[in-house]
Amino acid sequence: MWAFFLLINYTMDSTMIIIAAIVGLAIGFAIAKFLEKGKASKTIINAKKDAERILKDANAEGESIKKEKILQAKEKFLELKAEHEKVINSKDRKINEAEKRTRDKESQVSSELAKNKNMNSQLDNKLKDVEQKKELFEKRHEELDKMHKSQIQQLEVISGLSADDAKNQLVESLKETAKSDAMAYIQSTVEESKLTAQQEARKIIINTIQRIGTEEAVENCVSVFNIESDDVKGRIIGREGRNIRALEAATGVEIIVDDTPEAIILSCFDSVRREVARLSLHKLVTDGRIHPARIEEIVKKTEKQIEAEIVEIGKRTVIDLGIHGLHPELIRAVGRMKYRSSYGQNLLQHSREVAKLCGVMAAELGLNPKIAKRAGLLHDIGKVPNTENEVETPHAILGMQWAEKFGEKEEVCNAIGAHHDEIEMKTLIAPIVQVCDAISGARPGARRQVLDSYIQRLKDLEEVAFGFSGVQKAYAIQAGRELRVIVESEKVNDDRAAQLSFEISQKIQTDMTYPGQVKVTVIRETRAVNVAK
Repeated sequence: MWAFFLLINYTMDSTMIIIAAIVGLAIGFAIAKFLEKGKASKTIINAKKDAERILKDANAEGESIKKEKILQAKEKFLELKAEHEKVINSKDRKINEAEKRTRDKESQVSSELAKNKNMNSQLDNKLKDVEQKKELFEKRHEELDKMHKSQIQQLEVISGLSADDAKNQLVESLKETAKSDAMAYIQSTVEESKLTAQQEARKIIINTIQRIGTEEAVENCVSVFNIESDDVKGRIIGREGRNIRALEAATGVEIIVDDTPEAIILSCFDSVRREVARLSLHKLVTDGRIHPARIEEIVKKTEKQIEAEIVEIGKRTVIDLGIHGLHPELIRAVGRMKYRSSYGQNLLQHSREVAKLCGVMAAELGLNPKIAKRAGLLHDIGKVPNTENEVETPHAILGMQWAEKFGEKEEVCNAIGAHHDEIEMKTLIAPIVQVCDAISGARPGARRQVLDSYIQRLKDLEEVAFGFSGVQKAYAIQAGRELRVIVESEKVNDDRAAQLSFEISQKIQTDMTYPGQVKVTVIRETRAVNVAK
């Protein structure tokens, strides 16, 4: 029971507590709402104040921006206005200038029109004068005709002859006089023609020979080096022409770079030099590195290659002809025949022909064909230039001396020396070589004698230069119209170089015979070479 009352009491206390708590919560909520409402009203008031302040600041800033923009707009307007005024002023100035030019042209045209009008009036006056003079001339001509007819009639009456009869008599007398004068003129012309005919004929023949000789010389002294494009020409010439000068100095060949498409002309009377220059150019163009040092290196290598090729050609020739035991120097000379012409005929081809002909004829006559072939191959060996020196000796005698020097048999030496009757023939091989030489050279078109004298003249030009001290190299170029002399800088100074050029030109003028003129160019070059290691 007591427990029940306690439970009830406890239950009532809990309810009261809950009620009190709820009442407290309600009162707190009401107080909170009241306080929140007061705080919200304060916040709203503060927000309104802030909003008014922000609006005020925004209005002030907007006014300032508006004023600034208005000022910028005014400045831009003034700037555009100034530019517009400038454009307008420029256009006005151009219009004024155009109007001025138009006025000037109008005044000029008006002045020209006035001049033309004046000239037309003058022309009309002159035409009137001409018409008047023409009428006066016609009247005078009619009067002269009347007077002439009256005079003729009077003369006919006085002479008792008509005008036709007098004309016929005058013509007959003039015929006789003209015939006599014509005969005298013809006789004097014939006599003068007889005196000058031989001289004129010589002139015609000499001119013809010179023309043909020039064509043949160009044909035999010029090689054409073909290139892929004309751009290579500039690389071959080099900066300020240094590459082409180095190539000409190293080879002694004149290199002509002109407008000929995809071709460069090499000009030199020595075919060995031309071949060296051609092969050197081919190597340089293929390699692509073209400069003076490289050019000298390639030229030296090419010269060695040509020398080896000459020896190979000589060996192949003697093997083809079945000749054995020939001295190496003679084999080398035979190889050099490929680059030598005899009166325009290739010397190696000519010597091979003579050797074969000699072998055939010797076999028919019952002689030793091998000896005959040997003599036929070596009969023009004296025409091959000696690397040591060249003397004024006939090529037959020089060839015989070479053959004796290098151990050839006596009958071979005699045949070589006697094939132009310089010495007496002692064996039957000698006339066979002479006949076969004539057969090989007598074919139509086989030889051109002008070329040999032309090449000899070029060699003589170079020999004249080598006769002076200090001369290192000498090259005859431009078909003998120029002699280019390279001197040693250590032995010849600049003053001596100028004097040397004069002395060489004077010696050429006194000792040689040549067409046209020869320009002597002396080149003195100083080089400083060091090696960086």
